[in-house]
Amino acid sequence: MDDTPQEITTLVGREVYSNNGVFVGEIEDIRLDLDAEVVNGLALGELNPDLFEDYDTGRRGVIVPYRWVRAVGDVVLINDVIERLKTDDDAETAIA
Repeated sequence: MDDTPQEITTLVGREVYSNNGVFVGEIEDIRLDLDAEVVNGLALGELNPDLFEDYDTGRRGVIVPYRWVRAVGDVVLINDVIERLKTDDDAETAIA
């Protein structure tokens, strides 16, 4: 395993999939908490229209909380966003 530190900008452009293998979108930007020096969200564009058909995302896309991220590699895996959007009471706060 390569433990070489990676620049955070290397995440931009990577595809995001749910842990069930459903394409969610592509990372366009990173939301940072500069005071705490942590990533707290991924701004996604090129969204899967089937997942977000009930949401007016406009041109802005969505911001996925970083706590949903399960793995980062050639692609990024997150918790199953379909269940999250259907059951999470504050899911609309994730829609940017």
